[in-house]
Order: sequence, then structure tokens, then C-alpha cells
Amino acid sequence: MEALDAVELLVAMQAQVPRDPYIALWSRLDRFRPERLAEPIADRRAVRMTLLRGTLHLATAKDALSLRPLMQPVVERTLYGSSPLRTAVGSVDIDELLALFDERFAERPHTRAQLVDAITERWPERDASSLGYAMYLLPTVQVTPRGIWGQTGASAFTTVERWLGRPIETGAEPDEMIMRYLSAFGPSAVADAQSWSGLTGLKTVFERLRPRLRTFRDDRGRELFDAPDAPLPDPDTTAPVRFLPEYDNVLLGHDDRSRIVSPGVTPWTEVGWGSVLVDGFGSARWKMERDREGATLLVEPFGKLPRAAKAEVAEEGAKLVTFLAPDAASSDGRFRPYERR
Repeated sequence: MEALDAVELLVAMQAQVPRDPYIALWSRLDRFRPERLAEPIADRRAVRMTLLRGTLHLATAKDALSLRPLMQPVVERTLYGSSPLRTAVGSVDIDELLALFDERFAERPHTRAQLVDAITERWPERDASSLGYAMYLLPTVQVTPRGIWGQTGASAFTTVERWLGRPIETGAEPDEMIMRYLSAFGPSAVADAQSWSGLTGLKTVFERLRPRLRTFRDDRGRELFDAPDAPLPDPDTTAPVRFLPEYDNVLLGHDDRSRIVSPGVTPWTEVGWGSVLVDGFGSARWKMERDREGATLLVEPFGKLPRAAKAEVAEEGAKLVTFLAPDAASSDGRFRPYERR
């Protein structure tokens, strides 16, 4: 499967950390190479922008234009409810503020710091730093070279319409997005889809889609929905070891995360650490450290791993180090006990 086809299959991919989509695709696709994703990002067939749950995601250009309007209520709720913007709302006219941002984006991409400077110039007595978060109310994309494998760049933004040269698609219902979510992550409850997207009130959407879906009951009696042609592997099917990036929607895509991680384990909240799936369940966390001597992969199991599983983790981990640090003079891997912080 081509990299962009995989991104589209997953609807969008977590991308707060620029390398995360690359690791996520390396874990999913056979013989994945970084340039298979870097090239479509460079030529604007894919973009990194605020989408699901009001967080930065990688999406195809087409999906960016169609999904962003659906996520506007999520973005607004996040910014007005829990970001520093909420303390500054009302201190300036929001339409004037967004018009200022749009003027600056018409000139060139801007960092948030540069927009804060523009706010200070226009409204010197206001909390410019907090008001700067209002930039995310616009459908902004984080421009390249940031996000391209092996390159660095400032965290600069412009609007998706300017970056892609095409208008936002408005008026769509979330129905098809939910169908795609189920194809990637189902069977799922309504609460799972709401947790994944950040949208509320999806029960109505699921009821509308019910004739197109299969339904099940989980062990707790909850109703689960799935795409009609989605596969259901035998429960005894063995899942290979997989290393996931710091953020991945396979972990964040469910309200009931005990389906993929044992209760009480929260690797997705550990900044700087990725997760290791053993037989399909989050069983360890990992991070790679670089120094002049080379690269070291640290793996911290959440409990005792069987000998065979530990060997498989070590083997897959060595491949990950080769992927992430092909230029390292030396590399090794270390297991150490997990200590809850």
C-alpha cells in the first residue's frame, strides 16, 4: 500500500511530533521508506493541521479540506474551554483579530510568536500571548519544511486554502467520516467514535447509519458498530510485536482503552515515550536516545514479558533503531523495569 493510501485509510494520523507519522507507517506498511511520505508532504498532497480532538494531524490534501469544517466545533470548544485563549476572550473583537491573522498569512506563513507580535502592535494593552492561540480558529496548516523527514524548520502556519490553492469544502455531514473510522478502528461504540474525533452527539449519526452497519455486544453489554465488510480475525490469531510512536490513534481511538492496553497503564500520556504492542496489547513503552557513540533503544515492560515475546520485542526494536538512526556508528537495546511516575 502506498503511504498516502494508508494515511487516507486511517482518516488522519497524529502528527504533533513530526516523526510520529513515519514511525506509525513503518509499523504498518511492509518495506516502508521515509521518502514515501516525505515526498507527498513536500509537494502538498498531504498536510499537517489541527483536526481530530483539536490536535495536530497529518491528512491528505483532499481530507484536509473536507474534514476541517467538521472539526470546527471541536477546535472552538478546545480553545475557548481549556486553552489560554479563554482568559482573553472578549478583550478584543474576535473577527478583527482573525482578520489581522488573515492579513499576515496573505503576506507569508507566520509563526505564532510573529502573530503575537502583530497583536501587541495592534492592541498593546491586551494579553497578546493568550490571544495568539486564536490562530487555530482558522483552518491553518503547519508549512514545510517542518514535517519532512530529515529536515527542520520553524513552526510556521498559513491557511489551508492558501497552501493548497483550493477552497474549504463546507456543508458535509460526519457520516462518511464515521464509516471510515469504523473501517479502520471498529467495532466501536458511539463513545469510542466521540473520543477519537472529539465530536459530541454522534448517537444520532450512528442511528442514521445503522442500516449500513453490523452491530455486536461486547462483554459488558455495550452495543458496538462496525463496517459491513470489516474483517473479524479469530480471537486466537497472534498479533506481531509493533512499536507505536508517542501518539497514535490506535491507542487514542477508543473511549474504552482496555481493549488495547491493560487497565491502569497509560503509555499514551507519557511525553517522549512510544508504546510497544505485544500480541495486540500495550505491554511496554520505548524511547530512543542518541549520543556521539550511537543510538540506544530503551524498552520498559509494564510487567514480565515471556521469553519469546521479549526476544521478538528485541528483534523488532533493532529494526526500528536502524530505521530511525541509519547513520548511527553503533546501536543497542536495553530492557529496564517500568517505574510509574
